[in-house]
Amino acid sequence: MTEQFQDRLKRDRDSLHRFLFENFSVRGKLVRLDSAWQAVLERHPYPPPVRDALGEALAASALLASTLKFEGVLTLQLRGEGPLKLLVAQCTSHMTLRGMATWSGDVAQGALSSMTGDGQLAVSIESESDQQRYQGIVPLEGDTIADCLQIYFENSEQLPTRLWLTVDERASAGMLLQRLPEERKSSVADEDAWPRVVTLADTLTDEELLKLSNQELLKRLFHEEDVRLFEPTPVSFRCGCSKQRVESLLRTLGQQEVRDIIAQHGAVEVRCEFCNRSYQFDKVDTAGLFAGDEPGLASKTVH
Repeated sequence: MTEQFQDRLKRDRDSLHRFLFENFSVRGKLVRLDSAWQAVLERHPYPPPVRDALGEALAASALLASTLKFEGVLTLQLRGEGPLKLLVAQCTSHMTLRGMATWSGDVAQGALSSMTGDGQLAVSIESESDQQRYQGIVPLEGDTIADCLQIYFENSEQLPTRLWLTVDERASAGMLLQRLPEERKSSVADEDAWPRVVTLADTLTDEELLKLSNQELLKRLFHEEDVRLFEPTPVSFRCGCSKQRVESLLRTLGQQEVRDIIAQHGAVEVRCEFCNRSYQFDKVDTAGLFAGDEPGLASKTVH
């Protein structure tokens, strides 16, 4: 492995690359999560099947968030009645992400639908500027996260989109292709362009997606096409929990319920499911939360 190739691989770590085809209206994204993926794994031990599903969902959330022009959070959430109960992957418009999953018993390696049972996938977009929330839901009928998202895009009547995702214990990676309206001056009408690039992309292997630099990967897949690769955007792990948010949560529980918990356990402990950070409040701490409230009453507003 040459020093130049190693430099390219290092540059691709924990980053998202945008690329486009110069001669027709198709764009793409490539993402690779290294330290960000390890930060998720360090906080919770997951069995391999759950780990792989979560890693693919995190890569997918970064790819999908990068296609949007918004300030907020994109969330992928899977719920099911099988061994894999819940999986959540979130990516912000600033390309910070977090994720978690819950399961029960042994989770066998296999199709996603077999792990989740009769479940569903929700794609939610929350905007910070106008407090609006969009959500689309599809049944978990595919074998993989990519298959389920393919069904989501087909049902949502959005731009034709395809994803390729893979993961191991060290990294999570993905590629997205999206067909755009024929509006760029440099593009020409090419009805065969979209099926052609998808067919070429379908030859992509997991090893190539994990091991090759983005430049080498695009050259190998689309060597006869004119592809422009843009500068990378950093992607990192970051949890949005805070003491202030936990305090707001306790206030919604109510003063009497918080008092009952302290009487029974000596303190209130709230642990973030994403980063595993613990927040503890004793009698003195909680007294300050309800200062000014009437006895037995508490605000029900989340700030």
